Amino acid sequence: MSGRTRSLDRNGMEAGAQAITGQLGRTIQRLRKAYNLSLSELSEQSGVAKSIISQIERNETNPTLATVWRLSQALDMSIDRFMSATDDEPFVEHLTRADTPILLSEDGKCRLTITGWIKTVEWLQWFDFLAEPGGELISDGHQRGSVECLSVLSGELQVECGDVTETARAGETLRYRCDRRHVIRNLGSTPAHATMVCLLKAAVLD
Repeated sequence: MSGRTRSLDRNGMEAGAQAITGQLGRTIQRLRKAYNLSLSELSEQSGVAKSIISQIERNETNPTLATVWRLSQALDMSIDRFMSATDDEPFVEHLTRADTPILLSEDGKCRLTITGWIKTVEWLQWFDFLAEPGGELISDGHQRGSVECLSVLSGELQVECGDVTETARAGETLRYRCDRRHVIRNLGSTPAHATMVCLLKAAVLD
């Protein structure tokens, strides 16, 4: 093999590595935003320095496998799925239970399963929501102008947004501004199940 060929191979490998790192950086950023985590919070949960995470997201460094593993664990995604996320994935995508991130409320009684597409997380998010009796999900405000739609499938849920409180039963939907503190409660004696869609309007309008 000639020196020129070896040089071309090295250039190709470097370009390939950079492309993979760029895809990985975008995946990390999308997941981090899906969890509403700051760089500092992800750093604390993963044990990876904030500056390193920032460099990965901007495609300025090639992370080690150990770093990728720590980030995948903190973001609740299997490492093979984490590494394979690309911009040219097939249209039909099958996510296993292990690949579907789940968030829990502080009281542990509400579960948000992230069913939305990770590539739309900056402007559109949707979740499967389950609340045990007495469960309460307290959320800080999202971007200005954001709207959340909560469609109750079973049970009964109460939403408090600002100084307004409304209740919805199975087959009903509550739509409300979520750019301020808002609370979802299950005040009933049975579990409640709903679909939640959040339109981050400000992100779209900007």
